[in-house]
Amino acid sequence: MVDIATRVYSHKWKIDPIVRSLIDTDFYKLLMCQSVFRNRPDTQVRFSLINRTTRIPLAHLIDEGELREQLNHIRGLRLSRGESTWMRGNTFYGKRQMFRSDFMDWFEALQLPPYHLERKGDQYELTFEGSWPEVMLWEIPALAVLMELRGRAVLEHMGRFELQVLYARAMTRLWEKVERLRDIDGLRIADFGTRRRHSFLWQDWCVQAMQEGLGSKFVGTSNCLIAMRRELEAIGTNAHELPMVYAALAETDAELADAPYKVLADWHEEHDGNLRIILPDTYGTAQFLAKAPDWLAKWTGIRIDSGDPAEGAETAIRWWQERGEDPREKLVIFSDGLDVDVIADLHARFTGRVRVSFGWGTLLTNDFRGLVPGDGLAPFSLVCKAVSANGRPTVKLSDNPEKAMGPGLEIERYKRVFGVGSQTRMEVVV
Repeated sequence: MVDIATRVYSHKWKIDPIVRSLIDTDFYKLLMCQSVFRNRPDTQVRFSLINRTTRIPLAHLIDEGELREQLNHIRGLRLSRGESTWMRGNTFYGKRQMFRSDFMDWFEALQLPPYHLERKGDQYELTFEGSWPEVMLWEIPALAVLMELRGRAVLEHMGRFELQVLYARAMTRLWEKVERLRDIDGLRIADFGTRRRHSFLWQDWCVQAMQEGLGSKFVGTSNCLIAMRRELEAIGTNAHELPMVYAALAETDAELADAPYKVLADWHEEHDGNLRIILPDTYGTAQFLAKAPDWLAKWTGIRIDSGDPAEGAETAIRWWQERGEDPREKLVIFSDGLDVDVIADLHARFTGRVRVSFGWGTLLTNDFRGLVPGDGLAPFSLVCKAVSANGRPTVKLSDNPEKAMGPGLEIERYKRVFGVGSQTRMEVVV
């Protein structure tokens, strides 16, 4: 097992590039990339970094030269033979050859497109433009780089013993969480913490701790590189990016209203079983379900990723019942702002009513809250989103208006088209 504290102190991270592989990313990005490669390969998109926690002055904390060095390193990455073999030959969700040969031929030759980096006051403007299948693969690496460089800025001023104590405390904190989770009968939980992790080495340590501490209750990780190296299931389906871009491409209000379902119709043709998971909250869960076609009720389950998680699950249960489906046979995946207390409460409330699973993110792989003076390692809300498609702005409404994004006039149009009324604001923790 890697001595993370010694690695940090002795090498100052020089032997540890923040992103060390094109598959050091979330599984859902690769699944979505294949879908985009098949259905919308010529769409031109623009992705942009958005720091929701503006009190964190990233441009003051992170050296621009070091940031460019890490981004340039990522542009130099290529899929290795072993990684290609794993993707081409492994079984994912019980299906062999999940990734088609034409997609793999393209991916093996891929170099990520150029980036644009500019300092704007206390923040960095970081954008990526080009064809959708290429640009979308920048999202997770870009987030991992910014999150880890911010952490390194704090750690570089700490001595050897300070670092040993820091990581000992963080390890103890995580293990105490694992011990509490171990007592939950029937728990199913996965690591979803790549995008806002403390570091790759720390995420890998967290995954190993979950493996040892939870056994079969730990069902896998969203990180493909760690899944490959640790012989774990790669976990993930799809995300808000798909309906956001499909919606931006709509020519009329009628096409806009249909866009979220068009996304899932394309997905339906490609995948079955546990990959048929609805993410309903891009433009409001209640509105999405009310207008959803009957065939979507046959899908395996729903992922709850914003708003009040219990309310979202209750809404899904009522919807399944109204459509003649037995909720006890359906899967609800909770994935927003989770920590142990929330996981325990949701599991107790919904076990027996639905099949319950959890995708545990930032507070698994980046919980250093209160462990350094000034709380300089506390996680913060950083995203990298598609902000335009073929020159048109994208919009996300979410079940939590604090997560909404897009130009004001477009947000109002989307609210009208999707019938979104008043919403309850909730603090965005991570």
